[in-house]
Amino acid sequence: MTNKLIDEIRNNLDNGNVTSEMLFDEVTSKAKKYQDEYNSFVTIMDKKEEMEGDSILRGIPYALKDNISTKGILTTASSNILKDYIPLYDATIYKKLKESGAVLMGKTVLDELAMGGTGTTGHTGIVRNPWNKERMIGGSSAGSAAAVALGIVPFAIGSDTGDSIRKPAAYGGVVGYKPTYGRISRYGLFAFASSLDHVGVFTRSVKDTAYVMDIIKGHDDKDMTSLPDEDVNYVNNLSNNVKGKKLFYMKEALEINNGNENLEKIIESFYKTIDKCRELGIEVVGVSFRKDLLEAVYPAYNVISCAEATSNNSNLTGIPFGNRIDGNNINDIMMNTRTEGFSELIKRRFVIGSYVLQKENQEKLFLNAGRVRRMIVDRMNELFKEYDALIMPSTPDIAPLFNEASDKLSDEYLILGNHLVIGNFGGFPSISIPSGFVNNMPISVNITGRAKEDSLVLNLANKLEEVLGCKGMVAKDE
Repeated sequence: MTNKLIDEIRNNLDNGNVTSEMLFDEVTSKAKKYQDEYNSFVTIMDKKEEMEGDSILRGIPYALKDNISTKGILTTASSNILKDYIPLYDATIYKKLKESGAVLMGKTVLDELAMGGTGTTGHTGIVRNPWNKERMIGGSSAGSAAAVALGIVPFAIGSDTGDSIRKPAAYGGVVGYKPTYGRISRYGLFAFASSLDHVGVFTRSVKDTAYVMDIIKGHDDKDMTSLPDEDVNYVNNLSNNVKGKKLFYMKEALEINNGNENLEKIIESFYKTIDKCRELGIEVVGVSFRKDLLEAVYPAYNVISCAEATSNNSNLTGIPFGNRIDGNNINDIMMNTRTEGFSELIKRRFVIGSYVLQKENQEKLFLNAGRVRRMIVDRMNELFKEYDALIMPSTPDIAPLFNEASDKLSDEYLILGNHLVIGNFGGFPSISIPSGFVNNMPISVNITGRAKEDSLVLNLANKLEEVLGCKGMVAKDE
């Protein structure tokens, strides 16, 4: 039952065909069944929480990324340094879902401290793609994406700092939504890069995303960056007429010819998606974004995110937080704790962050990266004066094989592979929806809109989803 969409689950609950207890038993047994094979979860709940409140989500199980604070429940951020950490307070998003009657069934694996895009660096092991175990699901919200793709839960919560919801959603054949910056409170989210971090949602349909968003959005006094409440119901606006809306795509990003057959098929599929947009009455135009700005996205992101991560995680020393490793003095304790507690990838990011934050490097590196970010956001806002949203392929390839993944930079990697970061740079609402298959693996398109226009982005995605025919996909349909 939990591999169905929310409306169908709700109807079965209301008609008495199933109970919340039955759903909880179903999801936890399914999670345990797939755990050894796919490694979606750090924690699978032993017993069902008492339900509060009443909403469309009452009695429906969901999964929560393990970098979101849950009082009394292990929360590790998939890092050895926090492998035994049990928070003393609830994140606002968890509190809101609890108050809606939704039922937490587990905490999902992520790339360590959410710093990664592969789903391979969590302290409990790699997360595998439900469509092909030899391929990555992507990260950092790997377990949340896999849990929805496997049909374990109808929705899961993730976080997105560069593309950490939208990329694994694309690789997993599910919907991944990163709302406007501040639309969902980040209180209780373990910070990675605070100016880029967003909380968001995985589902199997745009309507299900809107259901969840209507419950978890809103102002929070505990998060000074959260937006004022808006009197907009996303579900009610999903069917608005989109005729006459104008979308653009970045021509430079689609002009890459690197001999990758998958990329060629993805671009071919993308142009067919554009044809479907036009059939809906949507105008779609290719524009020049500026190649130099697109090539600057990744290095600017790297500098800013590493600097903010270094600062945000400076408390993981073994003194206030972290599994303490003994030493002869306080400096030795901190050195030993951080040396043993972090993986090489995390240590490398902290070294980069510390370097760019050094006084003599700040102007040249950190502040310049901020200026580049502003130029990229200004270019997007300039285009948003004429167009309602950006539409692009979500990724330049299908989910990579584990033995083929590479960190090497290329034109493809710098441009088409990183355009999703722009959504984080500007805090723009951005959604990836399944659009078809290439070599038996799901592919996806992404829509990114103006800040605060979440309702329009969901409306556009919903209309496009209706004609793409990829709604409600499950990799393991039992």
